[in-house]
Amino acid sequence: MKPVRALFFDLDDTLLDGSVRQESIIRTCEMIAANQPGLDSARLIKANAQIWPGYLREVDEKWTLGALDTASVSLEAWRRTLGACGCGDESLARRASQIHLRLALEARHLFDDVLELFAAAKRARVPLALITNGPSDFQRGKLRLHGLEHWFEVVVISGEVGIAKPNASIFDLALNKLVVERENVWHVGDSLTADVAGAKAAGLTAVWINRSGRVRSESDPVPDLEIRSLSNLTSFLSVQS
Repeated sequence: MKPVRALFFDLDDTLLDGSVRQESIIRTCEMIAANQPGLDSARLIKANAQIWPGYLREVDEKWTLGALDTASVSLEAWRRTLGACGCGDESLARRASQIHLRLALEARHLFDDVLELFAAAKRARVPLALITNGPSDFQRGKLRLHGLEHWFEVVVISGEVGIAKPNASIFDLALNKLVVERENVWHVGDSLTADVAGAKAAGLTAVWINRSGRVRSESDPVPDLEIRSLSNLTSFLSVQS
């Protein structure tokens, strides 16, 4: 593999652990039901679980590419959830949406290996960039909450540029702002389809962070490097001249 002269990162499930995000839905349902006679939290949780996957398929592309904001998507999801439970109260849907958006942000936390690697990259003078799929408002909110923006020379969010991984063009937007050859850029992400396939299409070194020890299938894209922790990358860093 080529020496690393810049590191690109995915955000969700690469830098931020979102494994407890379901808890934000459960807590929202419990909080709403507790103050609303006739609503049962278990029924709300079940309704949300049935409605959200289908609704996400309806809006995912527009949401990811910035045609819909997170507040609008969340509000409609809670309208449908409450409606399935026989409640058409618009003010309650708005309250549920606001509670859930706050809890959903708070539910995510940085993996323990993130800041150590970032500090090592800074010492080695290896610039960092973020390439993330998602709506601008939600992704920017995560970055602010966890104080991450100052680490990156470039931040590219699909909802702001209208392009999403694995489209190679989204990586080009970051490359155009950094004085570095693409063959010396390593992109790190947890998704084989979005991150590994996208990075390879853009001519970058594709690093798959496989924290859970998932087994790749034969049809999956093949990463240039597979790691279990970001700390595995430290030994590849050297001070840049």
